Amino acid sequence: MKTLRALREKLEKLSDPEKAKFAGRFFKTGPGEYGEGDRFRGIRVPVLRALAKTSQALSFDDASELIHSPWHEDRLLALFLLMQQYRKGDDALRRKIHRLYLSQAGKRINNWDLVDSSAEYLVGAHLAGGNDFQLLEKLANDKNLWRRRVAMIATYHFIKQGDFDPALRIARVLLRDQEDLLHKAVGWMLREIGKRDPAVERAFLDRHAPEMPRTALRYAIERFPEKERQAYLRLKGL
Repeated sequence: MKTLRALREKLEKLSDPEKAKFAGRFFKTGPGEYGEGDRFRGIRVPVLRALAKTSQALSFDDASELIHSPWHEDRLLALFLLMQQYRKGDDALRRKIHRLYLSQAGKRINNWDLVDSSAEYLVGAHLAGGNDFQLLEKLANDKNLWRRRVAMIATYHFIKQGDFDPALRIARVLLRDQEDLLHKAVGWMLREIGKRDPAVERAFLDRHAPEMPRTALRYAIERFPEKERQAYLRLKGL
């Protein structure tokens, strides 16, 4: 797509009402649920990724406008476009993209798939470039659920580089969080650490398993041998 208008017209044509209904249930858009009020077109993620690849002519301003869309898939597509632009951009563009991301985290970036597909690339990678690491701790202490999840998932960038300290630091901040979606994120990142260095994950669990939320612990030990899994669950009293 060469213009934002053409891309929006394509999104309209790809909409599928039946898939949209399923997505609305899956992403908890009912009253009082974490995705309350969000709207879906019913377009699958691989299709959106393909659209992003064919829309590389679009500008930062186009992606910025798209991320304010009321449609969930439009916002996810905007994130894919911003990630492409971030990889290819100069320092000035990268700073603009990072600032836009932070301004919308918890607003238009407001569900777990939006966060999980982008935080490591537009927050984690940016901080790895020598920028303010204290931002992660600030996000981890934010009142907004999605900003706290950004903090945890952003550390995936560091985990992939073999640097586990950021993830362990943020996990400790979030150990007493009340949100199940944060428990899952913490457990997931700990599991990713364990894939690369089991001793580091086990050292964290040996110290913190009794105080960890049940879901976080179960996610963290998902790949452990059954006997070891049960041992850690007993530490939690499960």
